[in-house]
Amino acid sequence: MSLGTPERIVVVGGSAAGLSTAEALRRGGYTNKLTIIGAEKHHPYDRPPLSKQFLTGEWDTDKVMLRPEAHLVDLDVETRLGVPAGGLDLKSKLVVLTDGTELGYDRLVLATGVEPKNLPGADQLQGVLTLRSLDDAIALRAALHAHSRVVVIGGGFMGTEISAVAVSSGADVTLLSGAGAPLEPIVGAEIATQLAQLHRARGVRIRTGADYAVASILHDGGKATGVGLKNGTSIDADLVVIAIGSTPAVEWLRTSGLEIKDGVECAPDSSAAPSVYAAGDVARWHNTLFGVSMRVEHRTNAVDQGIHVAEQIVSGTSSDYRPIPYFWSDQYDLKLQSFGWLRNHDEVRLVEGSLEEGKFVALFRRNRRLTGVLGARSLKSLRKWRQYISEEAHWEDAIGAP
Repeated sequence: MSLGTPERIVVVGGSAAGLSTAEALRRGGYTNKLTIIGAEKHHPYDRPPLSKQFLTGEWDTDKVMLRPEAHLVDLDVETRLGVPAGGLDLKSKLVVLTDGTELGYDRLVLATGVEPKNLPGADQLQGVLTLRSLDDAIALRAALHAHSRVVVIGGGFMGTEISAVAVSSGADVTLLSGAGAPLEPIVGAEIATQLAQLHRARGVRIRTGADYAVASILHDGGKATGVGLKNGTSIDADLVVIAIGSTPAVEWLRTSGLEIKDGVECAPDSSAAPSVYAAGDVARWHNTLFGVSMRVEHRTNAVDQGIHVAEQIVSGTSSDYRPIPYFWSDQYDLKLQSFGWLRNHDEVRLVEGSLEEGKFVALFRRNRRLTGVLGARSLKSLRKWRQYISEEAHWEDAIGAP
């Protein structure tokens, strides 16, 4: 064992990013003490299927587990599940759990993910749910079977996917979105409008704009009965699902001395302080490939950033983390796939097919760079455009390429 090898590594976060870090550490030859702290009682599981295959009932609990329970035993990983971290002492290198337990570390990896945003008082009402955890998904799946009138608040990927599952199960569904159309801030107006038409064709009522912003959740005896809107009208509902985004799970770090804004602020190599790294949904870092600070809430990034952090710990070196983010979303039988950074784009250009055909490719420009590509049933083309993104191609050069 070399002089610089950590005696103990603590990973705070028991889902994809935490598991990925632990596995990469062992693959890289780290043999000393390794501990994973998880706020949930479950062993690491896959989150994307929770709003897709798990919610439809196609998958059950065993299918969403990332690895068998015995896998962590084989990795020789100590797990502390069901007890969240409550504080961090950087000077003493101690993680303090909410039960008072203190764990020392030589290297620390923060992978606590995000928590769903909620509306004031909503968590006190029956018939109002959010979706982030496996327990949330279990509750929501049961609720969709038991209720016929559903209002989904939020027009992002989570809200649209839940709406698709709910209406496909026979529910009467209304989707409320603050944007001009669901997903518009991410995919642009043209594609968002066509996606909205897809949902309407399946029976989802979509209400958008400030007039349809939620003023209150109506309830009787502590049970939700609908939502009141800013325009003075209301919508009856047996079930209200809040999908208005998420916030990084960083409250326990507020007094730690780490820089905390929209996530744990990191250097380009994902380090947040000496001997401290962040990975996955909770990490915000400067991606030098795109020249922007980003925080990515996608499973592939959680895995890749965990691997990157582990490799640096094992090697004792530092290198920029420069991924091309990837995500996918299931909207009925349409699977959207994307490479790159779509947010804050200046232009969206459809270059192949159309959404009506169920096969298309759209390119995203920011300043003079090609920064993203989104499509369906066009994986070969998507990979070609991904290569241009990796080469930092200028927009005009990429558009004009054969």
